[in-house]
Amino acid sequence: MPTLTKRQKQILDYIKTFIDKNGYSPTFEEIRKFLKLKALSGVYQHVSVLIDKGYITRDENATRGLGIRKPGKNDVIEIPLVGVIAAGQPIEAIENRGETVTIARDSYFDPEQLYALRVAGDSMVDDGIFDGDTVVIKKQESADDGQTVVAIIDKNEATLKRIYRERNKIRLQPANQSLLPIFRTQVTIQGVVVKIIRNFNNEPQKTKEFKTIDLFAGVGGIRLGFEKTEFETVFANDFEQQCKDTYDLNFDGTKLFIEDIQKINEKKIPDFDFLLGGFPCQAFSIAGYRQGFDDEKGRGNLFYDVARILKEKKPMGFMLENVKNLKGHDKGKTFKIITDTLEGLGYHIKSKVLNSMEYGNVPQNRERIYIVGFKDKKHYEKFSFPSTVKLTKKVTDLLEENVDEKYYYNGKPLYKKLKDEVTNRNTVYQWRRKYVRENKKGVCPPLTANMGMGGHNVPIIRDKKGIRKLTPLECARIQGFPMNYKLPKHTSDSALYKQFGNSVTVPVVKAVAVQIKKAIS
Repeated sequence: MPTLTKRQKQILDYIKTFIDKNGYSPTFEEIRKFLKLKALSGVYQHVSVLIDKGYITRDENATRGLGIRKPGKNDVIEIPLVGVIAAGQPIEAIENRGETVTIARDSYFDPEQLYALRVAGDSMVDDGIFDGDTVVIKKQESADDGQTVVAIIDKNEATLKRIYRERNKIRLQPANQSLLPIFRTQVTIQGVVVKIIRNFNNEPQKTKEFKTIDLFAGVGGIRLGFEKTEFETVFANDFEQQCKDTYDLNFDGTKLFIEDIQKINEKKIPDFDFLLGGFPCQAFSIAGYRQGFDDEKGRGNLFYDVARILKEKKPMGFMLENVKNLKGHDKGKTFKIITDTLEGLGYHIKSKVLNSMEYGNVPQNRERIYIVGFKDKKHYEKFSFPSTVKLTKKVTDLLEENVDEKYYYNGKPLYKKLKDEVTNRNTVYQWRRKYVRENKKGVCPPLTANMGMGGHNVPIIRDKKGIRKLTPLECARIQGFPMNYKLPKHTSDSALYKQFGNSVTVPVVKAVAVQIKKAIS
């Protein structure tokens, strides 16, 4: 076979090792990160050369479609399409033998050990598996934690989920932050996913025709909500350097630009359709000093930078988020200044206070005001805020299984003051300097940036090991961030608490984004 350069051999060895370890091929983005390249174009060039030289194959319809070519064999094989698998609530296993699927041959898998299933449901969308796709399964009766498996539960119900083994149970984890995991003591594994074939014919058009900018972006809560509704982010900005580590770890494409918004030249911002931003709320919040536009740190005046950008770029609309108290601050004068300014720029405005536990199916009593504006009056008239949804999630559904000892109060000075008050495992508590406050609504109180200021500002719970504070990851989940949202390993807990206390509740933002999309489509 043709000789390879040092770089080509490095890529080929990486693909082989990755497949050996995981049972499926790496994505182009994973190869880019391994090679430490700045752009994906370099990866495509190297992979194309490896294909031309006969070392690897590529299935154009598959997300992880690279394979190692076996000399002397046909490049494609047919495998049986045996039925439908639920990527949602488990369904009775459906078999429909007779059909086949053509895929690229991969020397790492015996074709006799492969079969295909059609996907029904959207529980694995965050892993790139959509309703109508086809998954290629390698037959095996065991799997490593984190692998996506065909699981049979309750005698004959089949489901497609990631598998995790916990102490006395097995967790089948969806890759969709709006769905809860399934817990069982017994699960039969019938194989693991090794390839995904996208169904482009049945997939609805998702052109991402509307572009957004993400101001005061934090860790990307607003971006997540809008990108799940097929908006595209073309610019993102925040002032906090540590937010960039968290933000960039979780988003491909546009990365977080760190700069004081007052120093950003509005003329150089890319063109966009919607401005999104949760401009700093400390100046108006009940938890802060309520200084508003007179805030000595200048946080209240940053609204005028939003107005400056709107005036220059003239987008079709915007969505702004802030604390509930904004509307009543200074007897309504602050909110009138904001609305008068926005209307003076030619926007028609609607606003509403939305509670996360009522509009996002998130167990947090968090009230925030959302201000939505449109240039086109027809869009304004078509837009309405989302309807309430039933709260089905509990705080206990979002807790980590194994928590580091550092989060526990057991054996620490405050424990004596907590042990007789923090008694219910289904309740969230707060330490209020001299007494314990129990949240009577059975949900978490509002998460705040003060959680990152030390002391005992983080909500408290009791679990089977004792009394502890919520972890940063649990705070992320209580803000509705996806289960697969990643936290930087070297960022301090105090910084992470602050980041998620400052964030928005993702499902609420998504619900608003859906309504905006309906109004402008």
